[in-house]
Amino acid sequence: MARILLAEDDDSMRRFLAKALENAGHEVIAYGRGDQAHDKLKHDIFDILLTDIVMPEMDGIELARHAAELDPTMKIMFITGFAAVALNPENAAPKDAKVLSKPFHLKDLVAEVERLMAA
Repeated sequence: MARILLAEDDDSMRRFLAKALENAGHEVIAYGRGDQAHDKLKHDIFDILLTDIVMPEMDGIELARHAAELDPTMKIMFITGFAAVALNPENAAPKDAKVLSKPFHLKDLVAEVERLMAA
């Protein structure tokens, strides 16, 4: 079981992803904005940061950089319809971050989370 911090600004997508991960046995704390998730990271420990890239206030790449500074062992996965943005070196996303491109099947998300935890 992983403890996952989920940052996704789309309410229905956030609930959908959280429910799927919880059904797979993971603990999920979810926020709709990157800055809210960042505040939680300052005071709590997570195994995985699962974040959308495009969000208001603080985007997922900035959130991931802060997460990597706070806890270099935390695994990071982007969920996005804009995978090329995450892979652009100018954005300086953490080098070990994984990218899962939307649309994806929930079983693929669960499988990727399990792969991250096994690594």
